[in-house]
Amino acid sequence: MAALSVNIVSADRQVWSGEATQIVAKTVEGEIGILAGHEPLLAVLGDGAVRITTTDGSVVVVNAEGGFFSVNRNSVEVVAGQASLVA
Repeated sequence: MAALSVNIVSADRQVWSGEATQIVAKTVEGEIGILAGHEPLLAVLGDGAVRITTTDGSVVVVNAEGGFFSVNRNSVEVVAGQASLVA
């Protein structure tokens, strides 16, 4: 299965970067799941968890507030006003 290249940044720093098989995020219109091969997309990010399933099967959770995310050619960029890793 192809992997997604994921980069999550907040207004002041990079929060997480790596390869993933799936991302689930909350938009202002509802929750969306992204897999490799997803059509290009630009969406407004809602406040809440961004769940990333990495290529090794672990799950990384980032709490994000505001911002947007884009999907293009198996690359996902999340730009949040505030974001932090959940322990």
